Order: sequence, then structure tokens, then C-alpha cells
Amino acid sequence: MPERRSRLPQTILALGWVSLLNDSASEMIYPLLPVFLTSVLGASPTFIGVIEGIAEATASILKLVTGSLSDKIKRRKVFVAFGYILATFTRPLIGFATSGFHVLVARFLDRSGKGIRTAPRDALLAEAANPQELGRAYGFHRSMDHLGAVIGPAIAFLLIAFFNSNLRLIFWLSAIPGTIGILILIFMVHERTAVSVHSGLRQPLFQFRGLPGNFKWLLASVALFALGNSSDAFLVLRASTLGVPPEQLPLLWILLHVIKSVTSMPGGILSDRIGRRPTIIGGWIVYALIYSGFAFASSILHIWVLFALYGIYFGLTEGVEKAFVAQILPAERRGAAFGMYHFILGVMAFPASIVFGYLWTTFGNHTAFLIGSALAFAASFLLIFTVHEKRDR
Repeated sequence: MPERRSRLPQTILALGWVSLLNDSASEMIYPLLPVFLTSVLGASPTFIGVIEGIAEATASILKLVTGSLSDKIKRRKVFVAFGYILATFTRPLIGFATSGFHVLVARFLDRSGKGIRTAPRDALLAEAANPQELGRAYGFHRSMDHLGAVIGPAIAFLLIAFFNSNLRLIFWLSAIPGTIGILILIFMVHERTAVSVHSGLRQPLFQFRGLPGNFKWLLASVALFALGNSSDAFLVLRASTLGVPPEQLPLLWILLHVIKSVTSMPGGILSDRIGRRPTIIGGWIVYALIYSGFAFASSILHIWVLFALYGIYFGLTEGVEKAFVAQILPAERRGAAFGMYHFILGVMAFPASIVFGYLWTTFGNHTAFLIGSALAFAASFLLIFTVHEKRDR
């Protein structure tokens, strides 16, 4: 008979709903920002790049800092709550913006909230989960997050039609789902601190020395993979060059997030059964094959199929990588570990997109996608030969 699974703990369920509501609020705004900045405020594409670059760099640094701080003070929820509150109540301020600088400040605060909450939240998830079901717990959380990324644009689409393209009103209304998420967080998320009493404020903030070799090699493998993992905006550009009409691009994006949501929890459960490492390797190989597919795609049908398959890669890796980090590190160092993990992803995202764009411009999209594919294969081999997984059943 198949094994009957227990119900996920309330804290994990609640954090999933918080993520869904927050991401719905964020995705109500994010797809509309470029149009609002250029058409309403008269900002240039270069300034849009400056806004996003500053916002994401800030988030990456804060993830590293607050993850370590949450280990030191032995508290996670306070960082998670403050991060969500900061984002929820600064995003709608974009609706009052009269210049690009105002949007820059709002995005900076919004992404700061994300940076503050992310690593402590991931550690909080690990402490609330059954150790044998870490993959399932993180898979559920990623599934809810991606579902929010489907709901948000859908709500924005309906509001645009109903309120005659009043973008400012949509920005203001984004506070509603975010506020509901904060209330769920405050009243339904309970911290079960598993931090050792031997950790304390006298320890240095960052301690890379002494970390398990498995974790260091996992970070190295993730960094190598991330170097070939350029912005998904290039996938949209590739779709456009092959003739996908502009009005279908949002539908393509929604399809991707639907597949991400559907596959995230099964991917996590699979990793609980067969191990984190083989599941991640499988996901990275899927990524490599998909990027090779984008290099040789020649029709609109190919693009739709590739976008759907691309979502499977996320289902096999996003939550599973976090579960692997939680599995390798002891509870008292998980905050810092997640901070390092997210910092590596954020830092490598910048050169990855720069290099990919340069390769596309200089040698063509075929070369750019094939090199991205090769880096994914290389990262898979590095993970195979350097990271070992001990599984207690």
C-alpha cells in the first residue's frame, strides 16, 4: 500500500499562503512597471535597468546579513514579519510617484523587504518541517509562490479592463493581498526555534571557515550553474524573434508559472524519496536540454513546448536546493547558510545576464543558449563528483 502522508504543519501551510498573497501583490505591479515608468513618468530604459540593478543587489546583500543575524539572536519570525511588512506597505507608494526617482526608492524598499525576510524564512521552514519531508515542505512553499505569480497578473489584467487602465489604482490595491498575508503570518505562523544554545551574539557574523565541505561544494556547483542561468527575459526575447505576437507573451509567462506551481511539490516529494542530489542533477540536465532546444527552435510551437518543459526544471530544483541546504547544515547555522546560498544566486545573476547578452549580440542566440547549456552540464558533473549525500531513512 502507498505510504500515507501526514498533513503539513500549520506554520508551513501558513507561510505558503503568505507567499501566495505577497507574490500576487508583487506580480500585480511588476509587469506594469516598465510601461508606467516609460509612458507615464518618462523614464528611460537605462534608468529601469538602474532601478532593478540596485534593488536586486540590495536584496542579495541583505539576505546574507539577516540570515546570519537570525542565527545569532535565535529568532526568525521577527525578520520574516518585518520584511513582508516593509514590502507590503512600500509597493503601493509607486501609485503616488511623480518621477522615476520615487519608483527607485519604492523598489529599493520593496526588495529590501525581500532581502530581510528570505533567508530567515527558509530557515523557519526547515525548523517547522518533518526532517524526512523537507523536500515536500519547500516544494509546497515554491508551489504557492508560483501560484501567486499566476494570480497577480490575472488580477491586474481584470483591473486594467474594469478601471480603464488606471495603473496607479492597481498599485494601491496591491496592498490588500499583502496585508491579508501579514495577518496570516502574525497569527498563524509559530516559531519553533531549534537553534543551539551554544550559538550567541559573541560569534562573528559570517563564519565560512568550518562549514561542511559538502555545503561549500554545493555552493560552488550552484555558482557555476547560475553563471549560465541568465535572465528569463532572454527567453521572452527568443520567443519574440520566432514570431510569438506581443499579446501572447503574457500567456506564455502564465503558462510557465502554472507549470512551476504544479511541479514544485512533486519535485520536492521526489527528492524526499530518491535524494536531493539526483533530483537537482536531473533538473539541471533538463535545463541544459531546454536551453539547447531554445538554440535550435524554429517555430512558435517549439517555444510553447519549451516554456512548458522549462517549468519542470524549476519544480525539480528550486525547493530541492533549499531542502539540501537545510539537510546539510545544523539548525544553528541555517540562517547564515541560506543567506550565503541566496547571495551566491544574486551575485552570479548579474554576470550571467551580461555575458549571455554579449554572446547573443556578438555570436548570435544559438551560441549564447548552447554555452548556457554547457555550463549547466558542467555544474551537474561538479555536483556529482564533489557533493555526497548521506540519507537517514
